[in-house]
Amino acid sequence: MDFLRPASWEEALAAKAEHPTAVPIAGGTDVMVEINFDHRRPEYLLDLTRVGDLYEWEAGEDSVRLGASVPYTKIMENLRTELPGLALASHTVASPQIRNRGGVGGNLGTASPAGDAHPALLAAGAEVEAESVRGTRLIPIDAFYTGVKRNALAADELIRAVHIKKADGPQQFSKVGTRNAMVIAVCAFGIALHPETRTVRTGIGSAAPTPVRAKAAEEFLNAALDEGGFWDNGKIITPSVAKQFADLCAGACNPIDDVRGTASYRRHAVGVMARRTLTWTWESYRGARRHTEGAA
Repeated sequence: MDFLRPASWEEALAAKAEHPTAVPIAGGTDVMVEINFDHRRPEYLLDLTRVGDLYEWEAGEDSVRLGASVPYTKIMENLRTELPGLALASHTVASPQIRNRGGVGGNLGTASPAGDAHPALLAAGAEVEAESVRGTRLIPIDAFYTGVKRNALAADELIRAVHIKKADGPQQFSKVGTRNAMVIAVCAFGIALHPETRTVRTGIGSAAPTPVRAKAAEEFLNAALDEGGFWDNGKIITPSVAKQFADLCAGACNPIDDVRGTASYRRHAVGVMARRTLTWTWESYRGARRHTEGAA
């Protein structure tokens, strides 16, 4: 196994073009596990730890450009307001040591359905900035996951950053595991309210071959909120609407039985998380709305 250590982004792109099978490594929290257990033995490892701009982020007017290697700890400390769903998900990643090393770029590169960042990225709305010596492109998050641990990157492309829409409403993330830390998700759920467009987006992890959105549930809830005037009147969402939303989220799953949980449990748990997170986010929205009206 050869070790490639580019000192700049340009050198990294050149190395990836010359060695398309090279496996990028930054935090190493996924790659090194596979190598240590002999599940993977790449011909080349492409070490990106010396590429400084991968550790930078920039908050624009509408979105955050998050470098691929920004550690989860930095997201928790600095981007809680702009990216609340991703900050909550970051809290659940493994241990403090892993959160200080791992980043969203690694989650995306590995594309495991159990990756903690995926539900939050799907719910918020994100684009993956992929680059090669041929140029740069933005891949919508909905089109990024192509199969079990497969993504839309070309062989010579690297993930440089992720562009994530800044929160314009409450967001939540929930995860089921066999313990509170150092655990791979049995299943996970993310939700984001978007009052500006009067829409709701979701993200489901570890309950299908890829991270997925519950699009039928979103369409149902968007219609129910609109027809009931909920965005304007700020009323409590009725139990029947919450239950139907939860059932549709559970129906969006296509899980498997494995050592961490059964398919039926995963469906059930996703439904429970969907109902709870919808309740939490809507109560936050109602509270913010009352505060705004009171200030006026």
